[in-house]
Amino acid sequence: MTQLWDFSGGIHPPENKHQSTSRPLRRASLPEWLALPLQQHIGEPAEVVVEVGQRVLKGQKIADVTTGMGVPVHASTSGTIEAIEHRPVPHPSGMDDWCVVLKADGQDEWCELDPVSNYKQLERDQVLARIRDAGISGMGGAGFPTDIKLRTPRDRKVETLILNGAECEPYITADDMTMREQASEVVAGMEVMAWILRPARCVIAIEDNKPEAIAAMRAAVENTQIEVVAIPTKYPSGGEKQLIEILTGMEVPSGGIPADIGVMCQNIGTAVAVSRAVFKGQPLISRVMTITGDAVQEPCNFEALIGTPVSNLLQEAGLDTGKLDRLVQGGPMMGFTLTTDAVPVTKTSNCVIAATASELPPPPPEQPCIRCGQCAEVCPMELLPQQLFWYSKSTEFEKAEHLNLFDCIECGACSYVCPSSIPLVQYYRFAKGEIRQQQAEQLKADRARERFEARQARLEREKQEKEERRKERARAAAEAQEKKKAEAQKAAKEGDASDERSAKAALVEQALARKKAKAEQAPASSDQGESGQVEKPDIEALEKQLAQAEGKLATMEGMLEEGREQQADNVEKLERAVAKNHDRVKRAKETLEKAREQLSNEPTAG
Repeated sequence: MTQLWDFSGGIHPPENKHQSTSRPLRRASLPEWLALPLQQHIGEPAEVVVEVGQRVLKGQKIADVTTGMGVPVHASTSGTIEAIEHRPVPHPSGMDDWCVVLKADGQDEWCELDPVSNYKQLERDQVLARIRDAGISGMGGAGFPTDIKLRTPRDRKVETLILNGAECEPYITADDMTMREQASEVVAGMEVMAWILRPARCVIAIEDNKPEAIAAMRAAVENTQIEVVAIPTKYPSGGEKQLIEILTGMEVPSGGIPADIGVMCQNIGTAVAVSRAVFKGQPLISRVMTITGDAVQEPCNFEALIGTPVSNLLQEAGLDTGKLDRLVQGGPMMGFTLTTDAVPVTKTSNCVIAATASELPPPPPEQPCIRCGQCAEVCPMELLPQQLFWYSKSTEFEKAEHLNLFDCIECGACSYVCPSSIPLVQYYRFAKGEIRQQQAEQLKADRARERFEARQARLEREKQEKEERRKERARAAAEAQEKKKAEAQKAAKEGDASDERSAKAALVEQALARKKAKAEQAPASSDQGESGQVEKPDIEALEKQLAQAEGKLATMEGMLEEGREQQADNVEKLERAVAKNHDRVKRAKETLEKAREQLSNEPTAG
């Protein structure tokens, strides 16, 4: 016999399950229209890949997640895309969300399917891709994408695979009826997941208040290595961490996940969806949903298409609007009140309770805490609900988080036993939401600071690079001037110019030498009025003037280039200055040429 352990706390609320298990599983009728929400799982919402007015087939992909975590959404029947708009969705906020509205054509025509007879001939990644393309996400909790959950890290080997059939929440019997009537598909889906994970142990856990389901599953697992274990009935034994502790005796560490201790939990409905995706090639387009409560005449479980309005299911179950007080999505412990019956069935929907005023009466007014400690006694996570309540109410969120607020599974056991009728779980949800918002704002501020610092660093780097380029240009200009002077001096000294400019400089030097010799023989007056001779030009002075003009021109050109990079409004002034220096150079060259012509026309001294 399998050894079982117990977890701390827990309660035994009225089960109220017999109302919906007295009738067999029913297939819901095809509605006139379906609203398919784009956000039915944790992660990024799916993006629409169809257009309004387009006809689609049953099982055809209508929305997909191309980046990030998520799974696609498929058409639940054949028909025409009527609209892509905001519609009411089942959520505690009561807000609308984007939905693809599909008008059914009544033909229920399937698209082309690709079933696999022997999945073991495929690679594991190929099977995981089929599960992902089928749009399968967890159908018993928050809707975590199944293919991602099955891709465990290499350093986290799954030793125990658990199929959660506990279904401890009052009123809900969807998993119970699924195990009774679809046991073979449940086992087939678990075998596929076990083949992917290769665990040492596979267990299907069922509360002992479901004898028919236990018998059906034990018959289905014959000749397999799968265990069917009946666990004691206690709420919330269906919680993932509590179920792991019951079956293995191990506790999931605070802030951790079951994979940290080598365990993975999957839902009964998820196993059926995996089986259909692999062996039939069908995507996730339907699920079993409980419709119960004293306001319906025929409480039962429906296999309903995803997107079916809840109003259709209530009508089929015989809703008495005169008795109806409120609609609750989920169970009375963890569910939430619906503001309208127009919300659709989603992948994570499992129950709607049409309750009368006497069945689920409104809670009495909140009274002051009397510090009785009952909330701490029933807490399955061994937290301190009273302290968490005080810190959440006084908005001391850091202290609440320090007391492991996020380990709270929001089971509602503390609120159930509170004699002061304090809605403890509502305070915890409020605190969690505020902390998540603060963390998001802090992350946003950190990213903004990082962007600002990166921009400042880039501007400083560009400034330094610009300064280096300016210095390099100035250094190059100075080296060029030095090189020109050195070449001119060398050419004059050796009498052999290396290029045209050096040759010209050598000719000037020779002319100056001839002028000096001639002046020694016949000194001439520098004043034409007195001697009657034309004043001869000073070649050395003209050469110096030319060199000065060329140096100033090079400086102006450097300043022009720098001005163009740094300040556009100075470019015009610098261009005028450069043009003026061009004119000066031109005039100096013309004067020098005239002097050379004059010297060349004079007779050479004998």
